[in-house]
Amino acid sequence: MDVAAWLHGLGLGRYEHAFRENDVDAGVLADLTADDLIELGITSIGHRRKLLAAIATLRSGSVPETAPAAPSSAAVPGKALLAPEGERRQLTVMFVDLVDSTALAGQLDPEEMAEVLRTYQSAVAGAIARFEGHVWAMVCWPISAIRAPTRMRPNAPCALDLPRS
Repeated sequence: MDVAAWLHGLGLGRYEHAFRENDVDAGVLADLTADDLIELGITSIGHRRKLLAAIATLRSGSVPETAPAAPSSAAVPGKALLAPEGERRQLTVMFVDLVDSTALAGQLDPEEMAEVLRTYQSAVAGAIARFEGHVWAMVCWPISAIRAPTRMRPNAPCALDLPRS
């Protein structure tokens, strides 16, 4: 197993020199402890946690020891490599539709339908805003919204029940 490629695959290639200077090879890697990582000069708690989790995965054998080498920037000419340290965030995408809107449009005159749509769009936009969302597209009665929460809300409603007028 190429320890340098493994570190780069974790987005922690900056520690390659410390691992090499301290003779950390594939045989030693699985036995490293948190104290060992501190002695290697890894002061970031986040980086130590990431390394310890990856080492635990190596110990469990769920990832092959011969991890593929990280691609070099020369492997893809003209393309910059993306950093593997990107942050993941939860995103909610919502599509809202007015039930029986086609039948309703056939029963109302255009001015009345326009008023129904304005009321509907206002109610939906208000509900989306209450949950820190953003209306992405509002075309007639289908409405698309997105939400990237600042905190998790495990009991948030998954549907809106708007009153009929």
